[in-house]
Amino acid sequence: MRVLIVEDAGDTALYMRRALEEAGHVVDLAADGPTGELMARGGAFDVLVFDRMLPKKDGLSVVADLRTAGIATPVLFLSALGDVEHRVEGLKAGGDDYLAKPYAASELIARVEALGRRHEGGAPSTHLKVGGLEMDLLARVVRREGRKIDIQPREFRLLEYLMRNANQVVTRTMLLEKVWDYHFDPQTNVIDVHVSRLRSKIDREFDKPMLHTVRGAGYRLEA
Repeated sequence: MRVLIVEDAGDTALYMRRALEEAGHVVDLAADGPTGELMARGGAFDVLVFDRMLPKKDGLSVVADLRTAGIATPVLFLSALGDVEHRVEGLKAGGDDYLAKPYAASELIARVEALGRRHEGGAPSTHLKVGGLEMDLLARVVRREGRKIDIQPREFRLLEYLMRNANQVVTRTMLLEKVWDYHFDPQTNVIDVHVSRLRSKIDREFDKPMLHTVRGAGYRLEA
């Protein structure tokens, strides 16, 4: 899994990263609230690990804002504040689990992996909605602002993946693997062509564009 750790204590962050990497996961680090929020919004992470007390913006506020923005990535809170009321505050702010310090590395790994499995194992929705854009997976129908949009099967699959990862950057590698089932780069412009066609259909006749190119990173569908 790809894990984001937002922790301002450098030694602690490195300890957690080493433990998770030894367990086979890819780990990114951020040292304050705003940076962690920016990375969580822009990167496709499987689990977010937030220290509760962070510089510039505390973890509770960051996670609450992420949830308001529609980002559903599982969150594990870490904190020296381990009383019941503190754990309840973390869960109400949008956290999925709460681990009090001090903790064992084995427990940290187990909780992160459990959150990742829970997220993957949830029953996928058959109706997706991002802003005014809606997709009915059973009827295979796409509408924006109530207007039906005709798209081809591969475009439908591309749009479904973008909608399931709305407000997050989706890389070309992710699209190749999840939409085209390629586990190598075919060195073609197949993604660019399909994204261009999809953009013309969902954005062309509307005032506000939803499908954006993130230079050097990939694409993002925004409400």
